[in-house]
Amino acid sequence: MATKKYRAGRVLAVFLILVLALGGTLLVGVLTKKAKPTPSLALDLEGGTQLILTPKANAASEAKRAVTAEDITQAIEVIRQRIDASGVSEAEITSQGNSNILVSLPGNPSKETLDLVRQSAELYFRSVLRSAPGVPHSVIAQQAAQQQAGKTAAPKTNVDPKAFAKQAADINKDGKISDQPASQPKDNSDDAWITEKVIEEFYAKDCTQKSSLEGGSSGDIKKPLVACASDGHEKYILSPAEVSGARISSAESGMGTGASGQSTGQWVVNLAFDKQGATQFGNTTTRLFKFRNQAVQGQNGLPAGQNNDKNRFAIVLDGLVVSAPGVNNAITNGKAEISGSFTRSSATALANQLKFGSLPLNFDVQSEQQVSATLGANQLRYGVIAGIIGLILVVFYLIWQYRGLALVAVGSLVSAGGLLYLVLTLLSWSMGYRLSLAGIAGVIVSIGTTADSFIIYFERIRDEVRDGKALSSAVSVGWDRAKRTIITSDLVNILAACVLYFLAVGGVQGFAFTLGVTTLIDLALIFIFTHPMMVWLLRFKFYSDGHKLSGLDPEHLGAQRGTYRYVGAGKVRKIRSVYKAKPEEDSKEPSENKAEQTEAGNKDSNQDDAATDELAKVSATDQEEEK
Repeated sequence: MATKKYRAGRVLAVFLILVLALGGTLLVGVLTKKAKPTPSLALDLEGGTQLILTPKANAASEAKRAVTAEDITQAIEVIRQRIDASGVSEAEITSQGNSNILVSLPGNPSKETLDLVRQSAELYFRSVLRSAPGVPHSVIAQQAAQQQAGKTAAPKTNVDPKAFAKQAADINKDGKISDQPASQPKDNSDDAWITEKVIEEFYAKDCTQKSSLEGGSSGDIKKPLVACASDGHEKYILSPAEVSGARISSAESGMGTGASGQSTGQWVVNLAFDKQGATQFGNTTTRLFKFRNQAVQGQNGLPAGQNNDKNRFAIVLDGLVVSAPGVNNAITNGKAEISGSFTRSSATALANQLKFGSLPLNFDVQSEQQVSATLGANQLRYGVIAGIIGLILVVFYLIWQYRGLALVAVGSLVSAGGLLYLVLTLLSWSMGYRLSLAGIAGVIVSIGTTADSFIIYFERIRDEVRDGKALSSAVSVGWDRAKRTIITSDLVNILAACVLYFLAVGGVQGFAFTLGVTTLIDLALIFIFTHPMMVWLLRFKFYSDGHKLSGLDPEHLGAQRGTYRYVGAGKVRKIRSVYKAKPEEDSKEPSENKAEQTEAGNKDSNQDDAATDELAKVSATDQEEEK
């Protein structure tokens, strides 16, 4: 059965298309001013903004107490979550004893990002008064009109959401939007809390906008609040705060249990309140339970709500609703179970939000200043100089050791460097990646891995040439032997990078990320550039004839013309020069040659003596063939 011919040119064309695609994407980003032509740099290389925050107990905590080390640790986790959510990478957040938190942000962070860092971690439980889809009410009204008129009706366009909201919120039609309740609210579920100002904000709220999902202040705890769900799918009118998150004593995720104690197979979040929180939460759930299975109708100019709205309470973290469950029973023992369509990860995330959000701290900004990257810039400059010197020495060594094969080696290094530059620049644009000194260390390590890959490949080819194989067979068999070693080595690096990335933070994480990316590039490059380039070069007589400067000269590698080797079973084989091999010998299957070599290698050395007579018999015949 004929084997399929390897198309080196097609593989190299795929490599070229890949490079052009990446380069073209970056060029479009640069021309549209959405991307920079270079990778973004981290704090240690570019400098940035440094804030020193002093935590203190906030007003939500009636009991005045000192800030503990545990509070500082939780505060750092809260700030880290906010910064990661804003898309800023390579930020440094550390503690200064038990008194301050040092936050260092690379580059020029936006005002919104700085506000996220400065604000306190505030979590409150509020009753839900109304809810609606997260889009502006002008869109909801257009969709309803379209459905009523039929599918063929065209929706209205150019409707100003703010103008629509203002018109709808003016209940008494006096042209003014009041912020005062029409009457004194009886409790936190009373519609009297919904003022014209609240209606206007609720109608105009667009939770699909990124700015609406960045969070912020939780508002005045004594007044109603219009807030979005953290996923943007819903918006709410909420009552004044019922219970502070500071009253949560614990929050854990796990499998729910039924009345008999058996697992339900569903993930839930279990909450526990302190004594005061248990009383407040008990009063709230007792009131909300009365509204179970009651629809909320719009009346007297007030917006309509979704079914069972007033049976729900919202968990508000930094101005966003992270969950809004309904109340199935009055909970008076201070222990609540939140159930729903949770997965393991979503239940764990909510539990962490409840724990972190219950932190009773505010932050005072002690200082905010720009920091330079003088030290990092110097280290980068010296590192680049050292890298260039090292690269030059490596190139000279490759030329001395591998001669003409150095063309493939240098081409592989240049291609790896170009691909890495494009990938890191695109990652900086798409996901906010920043290159740090630790990341540069990962690049340097991976360059060594790239060099090791083609060195293994070259040495396998040269081993086959020494064994007397024709050059085409030597490349084929050498590639089969080398690729397994290369894949194993790269997979070990990728595994190590993944472990470091998910278990570490800060600079170590940056090192792991860059190491993983560069190793993946090396793995792809050996298949789509190094090997096909080697096969393609065999088309040239300089390499195919085994020129002395090609790096594939059999005599230089120790394969002597006209010598014999015992191959077992009383047989010997003459080792011929690669560039003098006959065409029919070049077409010999690599597997056959390999089997012969293996068989020969398994014989004892004492068999060599037994082959001496046989060698003498065939020597005269081979000399005649030479003539």
